Amino acid sequence: MSIPRTRILGTGRYLPEEVVGNEVLAQRLDTTDVWIQEHTGIERRHVAAKGQVTSDMAAAASRAALEAAGLTPADLDMIIVATTSGDSPMPATAVNVQQKIGADLIPSFDLAASFAGFLYALTVADQFISAGTYGTILVVGADMMTRLVNPDDRATAPLFGDGAGAVVLGPAQSDGRGILSARIHADGALGDLLKVPAGGSAEPLSAEALAANRHRLQMKGRELFQVSVKHLTSYSMQALKAAGLTSAELDWVIPHQANRNIVNLISQRLGYPRHKFVEDLAETGNTGAASIPIALDGAVRDGRVQRGQTVLMCALGAGVTWGAAMVRM
Repeated sequence: MSIPRTRILGTGRYLPEEVVGNEVLAQRLDTTDVWIQEHTGIERRHVAAKGQVTSDMAAAASRAALEAAGLTPADLDMIIVATTSGDSPMPATAVNVQQKIGADLIPSFDLAASFAGFLYALTVADQFISAGTYGTILVVGADMMTRLVNPDDRATAPLFGDGAGAVVLGPAQSDGRGILSARIHADGALGDLLKVPAGGSAEPLSAEALAANRHRLQMKGRELFQVSVKHLTSYSMQALKAAGLTSAELDWVIPHQANRNIVNLISQRLGYPRHKFVEDLAETGNTGAASIPIALDGAVRDGRVQRGQTVLMCALGAGVTWGAAMVRM
């Protein structure tokens, strides 16, 4: 079994107050509550208030994680925010989080790896802590996905919600708790499966781009579904093997909360009981990089995930990027 060098000290999450059910979307889209639930498993999602920005959600989740860890912002050595929907192109959303929680003048930066962003950030933070460069790192996944989708697109609008999740990381002790393994990957050849075409150097924003909704998320759902099942199954097994564990020693799986049918297939291919999968998809929808830390915090706080248990986390997003990590809580 691998020896962890980094452990999770505390978790936190934030979900906006406004909740939008499927029936509300069905009033303006060519769909129904039944269709959305059957094809995705989503019943409702949280939507950020007007004037609220990504760093507001990230800061709220960060405060909750710090409180759970018994620490203050002054204890932090670094902040990493995984997001696809930052406050603005620059500066980084992480520096806004730094200011809003009152942290010291510590390195703070964003990481862009789409829905796999939290696992990428977790892996990066693990390297800093393992090397002894930094001691306590705040990792946040935060996304306002409802502001990236075309609200009139039947294929994408029902899938997404807003939210933020955070973990505070620190050096592992000698009790075996911590990050046992992490594997991150990318295949740029599949970058066309999920993208926001306009708004960058390749296609700067213009009146024409806005009129054509090219600043909104575009997704090839069928192809992305197939790639997700393939890679999340394969690399979850790799993360389990790298940790020196067997499936019998696995307590929980926390997959990216994207589609219940994807989770069902991963469960079948891993040969792992469906009831051991942590899922809050019905209540939150797909919250992007926030998906896994939101689900993790919920499971920690309601007592499902307990100290000493092993948790497998896996996610795939645009790029395509994907990753899996094994953690003993």
